[in-house]
Amino acid sequence: MTAKTAIPMRGRSKEHGHSSLANCACESGSGGRKAAGVDPELKDANQKRLRRIEGQIRGLQKMVEEDRYCADIITQVASVQEALRGVARNLMKNHLRHCAAKALRSGKKEKTEAMYDELLELIYAHLR
Repeated sequence: MTAKTAIPMRGRSKEHGHSSLANCACESGSGGRKAAGVDPELKDANQKRLRRIEGQIRGLQKMVEEDRYCADIITQVASVQEALRGVARNLMKNHLRHCAAKALRSGKKEKTEAMYDELLELIYAHLR
């Protein structure tokens, strides 16, 4: 049997004047929280992108080890950061399609407001 859990979010909601606690539509089980749904294409794209990022990180380690030119390393760091932002965008897309949509369609005011707060926190904190 799965149970819904409250997700403590950082900071305080400016609109509601309280700490954000989102009752995520994602399911909880013995292995931790799970997404309400995952688009297979997005999952595949994220896994491929993360494998490429893993290779880029190994390349960065080698560049540092070999005392490569700092500006070249910084350029590669920026490339990795952009690739990670791409993963985050895909995750947000999936979260909106499944987890957030389920919470917003629930018709429960508390659950809906909590999800809006969660989404705003995600946007403000992570998707700049």
